[in-house]
Amino acid sequence: MKILVACEESQAVCIEFRKLWHDAFSCDILPCSWWHPEWHIQWDVLEQLDKWWDMMVAFPPCTHLACSWARHFAKKIADGRQQEWIDFFMAMINAPIEKIAIENPIWIMSTKHRKPNQIIQPRQFWDEFQKSTCLWLKWLPNLTPTKIVWKWEFIEWTDKKIWKTKRQAKRYMDALRIAKTPGERSLLRSKTFPWIAKAMAEQWTI
Repeated sequence: MKILVACEESQAVCIEFRKLWHDAFSCDILPCSWWHPEWHIQWDVLEQLDKWWDMMVAFPPCTHLACSWARHFAKKIADGRQQEWIDFFMAMINAPIEKIAIENPIWIMSTKHRKPNQIIQPRQFWDEFQKSTCLWLKWLPNLTPTKIVWKWEFIEWTDKKIWKTKRQAKRYMDALRIAKTPGERSLLRSKTFPWIAKAMAEQWTI
């Protein structure tokens, strides 16, 4: 199959499809951060949607749409950033590709478009983390959990701006500590969990 993995610089999903001998390419405006630039299209993904792909798995940026950023929505609606990314999502879902999966955290597209077909957790796929992840699917089946792990880690901390105790997933907090810039933090947090990537490749190409 000829597969486009949209908005992916990590190549985590692309490589899993390649392991199964599919003609998969990641695509992002950023260079790939893995070992196979020959499998990466560094270009605007919207200009690649009509290249006769059999399947697309997309990971559009969620900064302006995710519910975790709801406190900034009024400003983003006013300056047009939110509508810009709503349009980007809709261009993906309406792409001339038979099989489509769009992955993102819980966000406003559940009301702007429709509810996701499925909400998965990394802990359903071997990884000891909790992160609600939505999948909007077109002619693809829901993912079947491969191994449910009941342990996941959280860290409590105090937001000194409002002096309120908050609770975040350890993976999220680790990214904050490791990264040197906001952009680097965002990339670390958004990388696909390896066992979810493996499940996508194995279950969507049967």
